[in-house]
Amino acid sequence: MHYPINEMFQTIQGEGYYVGTPSIFIRLQGCPVHCRWCDTKYTWECNNQDQISYEKIIMKKKSNRKWSYINSKEIILIIKKKKWTAKHVVITGGEPCLYNLLEITKELEKKGYKCQIETSGTELIRCSLNTWITLSPKINQKTLDTSILRANEIKYPVLKEEDLFYLENILKKIKNKKNNLIFLQPISQNEEALNVCIKTCIIKNWRLSIQIHKYLKIQ
Repeated sequence: MHYPINEMFQTIQGEGYYVGTPSIFIRLQGCPVHCRWCDTKYTWECNNQDQISYEKIIMKKKSNRKWSYINSKEIILIIKKKKWTAKHVVITGGEPCLYNLLEITKELEKKGYKCQIETSGTELIRCSLNTWITLSPKINQKTLDTSILRANEIKYPVLKEEDLFYLENILKKIKNKKNNLIFLQPISQNEEALNVCIKTCIIKNWRLSIQIHKYLKIQ
């Protein structure tokens, strides 16, 4: 299967449960969610005029709308060619679950990689059983019940205290049958949002995710 790849790079995971983990990011093109505070808006549309060659994606240095169809074997070849040493692979977007990720997650696992998918939960999650699912539900978007139940962690973006009502509704659907890890993440390093997240995490015994890559100014 070919996937519309926007970019691939090696860095440190800056959010959620795997924060600080050396990771290879595979960013897919296409997203119907369109959060107003999104920092990867260049991935929203998957237009034919923005398609470039496999070779140009490998050499890509700047984040933009350009993308290329690349299959699972070619993705693994790129990782080897780049001589990347991280063993954790983050499949993100855009909204990566627009696509069937079963093949790529299984192929990466065969090569010794641990896979993580970052998703809004608005699309059916299709991946290996061992893949770690990071669910980031968005207000005013329909989060699928199957996505909520499949999630290993819920990394919830917060701008104001009222945003927490939607998270509470999602947690009710789980009915405490699953021990999800809950992370609250202030949107765009907003100070008010940070204070809300800190206060709530202390009360609920949840965890704080502060996007350390933005503070460190790394990709």
